[in-house]
Amino acid sequence: MTEGRLIVGPFNRVEGDLEIRLDIREGRVAAARVNSPLYRGFERMLPGKDPRDALTIVPRICGICSISQSAAAARALAMACGMEPAPQGERVAALIHAIENISDHLTHFNLFFMPDFTRPAYAGRPWHARAVERFTAMAGSAQRATVEARAQLMHILGLLAGKWPHTLAIQPGGVTRAPTARDRLRILATLAGFRRHLEQMVFGAPVEAFAALETQAALMGWTRGDAGLFLEIAADLDLGTMGQGSGRFLSFGAYPLAGGHGFAPGLWDGGARALDTAAIAEDLSHSWMLGATAHPSEGMTEPDEDMRDEAYSWCKAPRLAGRTFETGALARQVIDGHPLARDLARPGGVLARVAGRLLELARTQVLMEELAQGIVPEESFMSGPVVLRDGTGEGLVEAARGALGHWLRIERGRIAAYQIVAPTTWNFSPRDAAGVPGPVEAALEGAVVAEGETTPLSVQHIVRSFDPCMVCTVH
Repeated sequence: MTEGRLIVGPFNRVEGDLEIRLDIREGRVAAARVNSPLYRGFERMLPGKDPRDALTIVPRICGICSISQSAAAARALAMACGMEPAPQGERVAALIHAIENISDHLTHFNLFFMPDFTRPAYAGRPWHARAVERFTAMAGSAQRATVEARAQLMHILGLLAGKWPHTLAIQPGGVTRAPTARDRLRILATLAGFRRHLEQMVFGAPVEAFAALETQAALMGWTRGDAGLFLEIAADLDLGTMGQGSGRFLSFGAYPLAGGHGFAPGLWDGGARALDTAAIAEDLSHSWMLGATAHPSEGMTEPDEDMRDEAYSWCKAPRLAGRTFETGALARQVIDGHPLARDLARPGGVLARVAGRLLELARTQVLMEELAQGIVPEESFMSGPVVLRDGTGEGLVEAARGALGHWLRIERGRIAAYQIVAPTTWNFSPRDAAGVPGPVEAALEGAVVAEGETTPLSVQHIVRSFDPCMVCTVH
């Protein structure tokens, strides 16, 4: 199709429903409107309940990032009740959370993103046969190895969190399981095994070598492991110019610890800026939601059953100081100050987002080892108990896909309001009242649509570079 309108969706290998309307002119996307068609209403389930019930309910928003939801809920409740988690409990909670995030990154690269390059449309490319052998769905050698490595890593969650998903291990005061010296050794051994997988399969070299890359030019010279195969494909298909973003990035800060964050919080808009969450507002102008634009702490989730014509998504449109911000692994690494991420962020695009995820894989492996090394079994892992009081709380964490915020208000011992802004809410938001498209909508503009394509390959690469989780998007 070179002219006209195309509805794309649902997308395979995407968590939840997603539909995108493309206006096409001269074989390229002129405008895109992203619809999150699944309304779920978790925010409406919570008012009136005991605030501690949120720790059980909100992880069930998602079976992929349930620990992220749990961590955000625990931090919001801790703030509302005036609690501080025990430092060792905070350390173990960070390790539990990092395992979920790094597992997600590995799964996304091997099972969600790379299989697109095994398609017959790419037959004849010099890398196609290797991509087919490594990444064919259900059969590729990389996929089999990934599933096994991920399962082995998650043994740590069985040890520390009891189960995954939907653990109750993370609490406002810390964690429910105090690891022993023997547990610490088992954790370090498991992390060493996961490191071997990354170094043998993903990077073909020590993770520190990949993390030491400082420029896009140096990155594109990397030829080892599956990362090298991806970079060869990226150069051949010019993924660096595909799906470029605004260059504005947001992170709430990953893995809060007593001495700071594992990866720093902040904003990036051509330079580093401090984060002021009071400047966040959710615009409802193009959402099937009733109410006014408001900060999440004052917001509401009231579905518009009439589904007014100017709206086209259940997703709200979060903005910070009236502007869109991209969130995710690339954003975290840019804001944390890594030189490669900042070099990649200048053009942005599919290459930058996927490479940012690979960079975070390498850096998080080192961070997890440091967290495990610092476990002191003799210390306390839990403060508390939770003493309920009237108040408000803000739980800010970084899920694999980016900034996740929970806003809680307690009145007379019950939840009076609970609002959630997920990473995919930021990235896949609709237009706002000024007509400004959300990050994915803007990134899709200019994407090539070849004659006869009903689900354009360029659109799939761009959408999957953001790693959407649509079940988290609308509550």
